[in-house]
Amino acid sequence: MKISYKNLWFKLLEQDIKKSDFRELTGLSAGTITKLNKNESVSLPVLITICEVLKCDIGDICSVVDDESK
Repeated sequence: MKISYKNLWFKLLEQDIKKSDFRELTGLSAGTITKLNKNESVSLPVLITICEVLKCDIGDICSVVDDESK
C-alpha cells in the first residue's frame, strides 16, 4: 500500500490555487512539495497544515492505494 495525493491536486484546482500560491499559503518547503508531487510520505503535521489552509479533512487530500509494484 502507498499514499496518493491526487485528491490534493484536484482540491487545489477546485479552489483555483496554484502550486506556488499553495506553497506560500502553507509555508511548506520546496522539498515537501516535491514529496507530495512524488506521492511520498510526509509528516502528520504537514497534512494537518494543508487541511487547515484548505479547510478540509485529511481524507479530502490523500488516500491509500494498492502498491502496483507488487
